[in-house]
Amino acid sequence: MAIQTAAAKGSSNEFESLKELIHGKLVEKLDLTRLSELEGDSLRREIRVVVEHLCDTENPMLNRSERERLVEEVLDEAFGFGPLELLLKEEGVADIMINGPKNVFLEKNGRIVKSDVTFRDDEHLLQILDRIVSKVGRRVDETSPMVDARLPDGSRLNAIIPPLALDGPSLTIRRFGSNPLTLEDLLKFGAFTPEMVMFLEGGMKARLNMIISGGTGSGKTTLLNTLSSFISNEDRIITIEDAAELQLQQDHVLRLETRPPNIEGKGQVSATDLVKNALRMRPDRIIIGECRGGETLDMLQAMNTGHDGSLTTVHANNPRDAISRIETLVNMSGVELPLTALRKQIASAVNLIIQANRLQGGPRKVTYITEIVGMEQDTIVMQDIFVFVQDGIDENGKAWGHFEATGVRPRCIEQLEAAGVRLPPGIFQQRVLHSP
Repeated sequence: MAIQTAAAKGSSNEFESLKELIHGKLVEKLDLTRLSELEGDSLRREIRVVVEHLCDTENPMLNRSERERLVEEVLDEAFGFGPLELLLKEEGVADIMINGPKNVFLEKNGRIVKSDVTFRDDEHLLQILDRIVSKVGRRVDETSPMVDARLPDGSRLNAIIPPLALDGPSLTIRRFGSNPLTLEDLLKFGAFTPEMVMFLEGGMKARLNMIISGGTGSGKTTLLNTLSSFISNEDRIITIEDAAELQLQQDHVLRLETRPPNIEGKGQVSATDLVKNALRMRPDRIIIGECRGGETLDMLQAMNTGHDGSLTTVHANNPRDAISRIETLVNMSGVELPLTALRKQIASAVNLIIQANRLQGGPRKVTYITEIVGMEQDTIVMQDIFVFVQDGIDENGKAWGHFEATGVRPRCIEQLEAAGVRLPPGIFQQRVLHSP
């Protein structure tokens, strides 16, 4: 067994050495700096012919599958993101976590597993990272060792490099494929029920302001994309994000992205700057990918001054925590507001909080749809319209449960009806709801 393992390791080393040799000879033959300026499958096909010739020259004994794998990996090194291409092509991967060149982990089907894919060394991983961030106008080096960026398929990348990362460059990639999950997909997976969707669709059409709350990996962005599908194609929508990942399908969408400071520490454009500018651009709706700081106050003021139907997300574990989180973020704006005045702003601006949670074992659920109904003295009054109740853990370690309508008729129903939205009678009747 040990002899077999050693043989396999030796074979792997020989393959890597051959790949490095062929890639080096390809670099000698071609001006690879020009490849980024050229596009199209025809270029890749031409380079493939060169690589195949090099393979046959350097090692004519390779079998067909080894030769094809070698050609693809050399092309990935030249054109793409090297070993990362293999991970991005793998089906069913939600997150890619790279802890240095030799420790790569994937989240598949709600579980984290170690991948066989590795990078040669820190320098190799840094080269791939630099190729990614340079394409979106970002940079990563010792003076700016942390970066957010996006991949061509829309996936979001966060990276941190030495000296802050002690074990080599660390990358975390949240996958957002070219085919985002649809409403039908989320219904099929049991993220919510048809009754909940009808209410949320009505709320979007009636231009209710909504905040999607949830923890990391709970599906906030997917849910935001899904809700945005209910927006009229006639509305002018402005989106504001740190790393663009929203995939709205409407025609009239203006996408804005923040910019970090340059190497001299100048030129930063924050979300607050973009929100203030967006208000001068005649938006019908403003969508902020995630409220993380002082822009939250500007968002609330926009919701309170005629930009109804706006959306954003915040990190929080439940609807009540979402309110506390918003209060904290507003305080980061530097504007000192009395707590009562701030809560009045929130109560008058926000109609619904939609709570998303990732439960044990991986399933993602909308656990609360909660309405903000106003103020009582210094407290924001909220009422749950729909909830998810966890019943237990199955034999595979996955949480399971059921959805309930609480029996509360939301106050915003008058707003829905005024907008021409007619919901089925009894939709809010207290009962257990069944997923399709």
